[in-house]
Amino acid sequence: MNETPDPALGASIIHATREALRQAQITLPPDVIRALSMARERETSEIAKGELANIIANLEMAGSLSVPICQDTGVPVVYITLPPDVPLTCTMYDAVAEGVRKATREIPLRPNVVDPLSRENSGNNTGAGMPAIHVRPGDRFTITVLPKGAGAENMSRIAMMLPSERDQIPKFVVETMLLAGGRPCPPVILGVGIGSTFDGVAALAKEALLEPIDCMTPYEEEILNIVNSLGIGPMGLGGKTTALAVKVKTGGCHTASLPVAVNVQCWACRRATVEVDY
Repeated sequence: MNETPDPALGASIIHATREALRQAQITLPPDVIRALSMARERETSEIAKGELANIIANLEMAGSLSVPICQDTGVPVVYITLPPDVPLTCTMYDAVAEGVRKATREIPLRPNVVDPLSRENSGNNTGAGMPAIHVRPGDRFTITVLPKGAGAENMSRIAMMLPSERDQIPKFVVETMLLAGGRPCPPVILGVGIGSTFDGVAALAKEALLEPIDCMTPYEEEILNIVNSLGIGPMGLGGKTTALAVKVKTGGCHTASLPVAVNVQCWACRRATVEVDY
């Protein structure tokens, strides 16, 4: 890839990445905060109400002190949205990585990225394949971050179903949450990918977590209601609110295939978007 590095553009990407991570780590999106508040109002269990009140108090304290919401600041998942007049270059990847390193030092973030076999920690949340960067076209040049903690990520699942098993998708999603129990720090948001390929469906499930959770399709609401009937509740201590939302993203797939993935996200559904000045 031939390119002439643009120092000004690189600096803008570094700044946007660092700022998006700062926003995502310290404050939750308004739709998630509203969902947590509504869940507290709906709960009849005093224990569940108390856990949701603790979560909301935690959010208020993080905002007032400008510190991360959770000690597990996750691994950096980054989406670059490029308008037609901006070419994709290697410099962009380097700048995003530098933005992650800068955020790790300055916010600060817990260094979570390790080598998968040696378990050696890079100390700055970058390394082979990290940050995880996805590029997509759009009207504006933006950096979107989705910091992903391990407690919920470890509960995620994928299945290569048969086309005849389409009606079993809700069961697979609910089963995923039943197996997870209280480990992903519920109430959760469930990102569901349906279609594409083995690798593509996992990407769809994670991208679904970028969608606003204050609007759901009837299919999403149907699955949500079943998940909440499990009674796992906030922090696994029982209650009506096991999940705040279910978001589904679909893609075309082979006629003989039906990939399904569930990406579990804890109540701290951290996401933020910052526009790049170029």
